[in-house]
Amino acid sequence: MKFLDEAKIYVQAGHGGPGCVSFRREAHVPRGGPDGGNGGDGGSVIIMTDEGLNTLYELKGKRHFRAKSGGNGMGKGMQGRRGADAIIRVPPGTLIRDAESGHLLADLTENHQSFIVAKGGLGGRGNLSYASSTNRAPRKAQSGLPGEEKMIQLELKLLADVGLIGRPNAGKSTLISAISAARPKIADYPFTTIQPQLGVVKLNNYKTFTVADIPGLIEGAHQGTGMGIQFLKHIERTRIFLHLIDLLDPEEPDPFISFDKIEHELKSYSEEFEKRTRWVVFTKGDLLQDEAEKEKLREAREVFSKKAIPHWTISAHTRQGLTELIQALAKKLSEMES
Repeated sequence: MKFLDEAKIYVQAGHGGPGCVSFRREAHVPRGGPDGGNGGDGGSVIIMTDEGLNTLYELKGKRHFRAKSGGNGMGKGMQGRRGADAIIRVPPGTLIRDAESGHLLADLTENHQSFIVAKGGLGGRGNLSYASSTNRAPRKAQSGLPGEEKMIQLELKLLADVGLIGRPNAGKSTLISAISAARPKIADYPFTTIQPQLGVVKLNNYKTFTVADIPGLIEGAHQGTGMGIQFLKHIERTRIFLHLIDLLDPEEPDPFISFDKIEHELKSYSEEFEKRTRWVVFTKGDLLQDEAEKEKLREAREVFSKKAIPHWTISAHTRQGLTELIQALAKKLSEMES
């Protein structure tokens, strides 16, 4: 499925149907009273979340959404039919803004949560509703009211419990493919992942949690360098950051410089990120063969221990340390919920 996380659309609710001017016609009743019914209400434009979606791609190429107008009122006091609503389905985590003012209208985070973004117009009154003891034969009816219309901006921020961050080729795609059913593209060159990936991790006790693989961050990402700035918003809702570090990264062999650079990018993008729980994960543990590489790992573990940052060593290929990491994440997330 192709990824789309922003969409600008025009929505128009249905107009209310006009009321009816009508008089009763019956045999032997030469002067029947008014019996014009009210017009039907216009349909509304409703945005509803669907957990089966994780992108706004279905809105690609669609710019206008209109609900049906209400039906005309009729004789014999019959009210016009109500116009059908227009339902727009989006993933949980979608923000709705007024495109002109930027004002946040709704933040939909739960499955099947809905928001009326444009309300249908009320149907007009028929002449039956105007009848009174002093006005027995009203000859007027209302036109239906127009439905609301506006331009709105939809923005998706993925809902994930755990966000994978790190330099390009740190092993994020490999990890998410090893612990979930997600199948991102994996190759030995920078920016293999060009869109966020969302995976669901299932535990033996039937509990689950979601993991988001965010495309690689590099220095200057918060200013638009590389691809990270496009996707940093997708970890704004995550509760735990897993900072993946490849100790054999030829582009950045010093793990502490690598860690500090990405931490700087996160803080520059949002000060809220500084408060987020973060763990360090040393990837590709099966490739650390000679003594110098193993010593580098020992030194790194010691430094992060002093920083009081939990750290793990894994290999997604051999599954070294994966079970322990998953169980620790599940336990931490459970503690956060309680």
